[in-house]
Amino acid sequence: MLKVGIMGSSGYAGEELIRILLKHPEVKITALAAKIEKTRVSKLYPWSNAMLDLDVYDMSAEDVGKKTDVVFLALPHKVSMDFAPVLLKQGKKVIDLSADFRIKDKAVYEKWYEIKHECPGYLKNAVYGLPELYRKDVKGADLIANPGCYPTSVILGCAPLLKKKMAETDCIICDSKSGVSGAGRTPSQALMFTEIAVNSFRPYKVNFHRHMPEIDQELSILAGAKIEVNFIPHLVPMERGILSTIYLKLTKKINTKEALEIYKDFYKGEYFVRVLEDGILPDTKNVVRSNFCDIGMKVFPEKSLAVVMTAIDNLVKGASGQAAQNMNIMYGFDEKSGL
Repeated sequence: MLKVGIMGSSGYAGEELIRILLKHPEVKITALAAKIEKTRVSKLYPWSNAMLDLDVYDMSAEDVGKKTDVVFLALPHKVSMDFAPVLLKQGKKVIDLSADFRIKDKAVYEKWYEIKHECPGYLKNAVYGLPELYRKDVKGADLIANPGCYPTSVILGCAPLLKKKMAETDCIICDSKSGVSGAGRTPSQALMFTEIAVNSFRPYKVNFHRHMPEIDQELSILAGAKIEVNFIPHLVPMERGILSTIYLKLTKKINTKEALEIYKDFYKGEYFVRVLEDGILPDTKNVVRSNFCDIGMKVFPEKSLAVVMTAIDNLVKGASGQAAQNMNIMYGFDEKSGL
């Protein structure tokens, strides 16, 4: 059995990892760390009673490493960089759910996250953990930079057209909506029930969200040209889920059915990406609590415009599920195990 640890197990992503890994036939959770007073996991998460018999406490990275083979870092941005090197030097594999190793350019990371990167030497070898694009690299990796939730929804939606150079690169508009769990568990007045529960639907960080450089980086690699997207995130009054609507100017005259065939071919054999039939559009209720990304589209040939829509669960395919999928690939498990 593979021994697994989770640092940051008191957050939403950490809790989701516990749920997933408890269903996994090949792994055993052997360490749970969080910046909280020592408590039983069954007290932190009563739903886990009789399923997992461990304490959760503020454990050092060294101690987590001694108990594990692979460690998930479900930690805030700017924190993972302090722990990943310690674990890697112990010979452990690390799957980081923060942004600390996603952006290859140190200066870009420091600009957007407003902090000095403490271990830039690891950026080059960190593998961006989007399996549908980087499966071969993931398989041999020691450090996985698990993608962000918004970037996962946008990159998967854009990849086929950009890879085939069938979309313009100078004006890509990404309009994304997320459930409240995407903001994390830290209390905030803006996220209180009374602030968001009824008749509240609002944009935030317009064209200045920290996921933008990550999206730009990966789409630029796909297109072989510099891309700077226009990205507008919104907060919607639901627990979880992301729906992204992406507007792409086409370089070739194609219709919706032809575009869908391109997507079906691109994602052929990818279990967790479902390209929907013509006339069927994504709905977050169909992906909630799953690791699926549903993709639908409508092409307007007279405008040379493709409107691509994607739906994911931000805590699963957008975080913990994708992290588990990466672990499965790294260790040669069935990619669907636990998912």
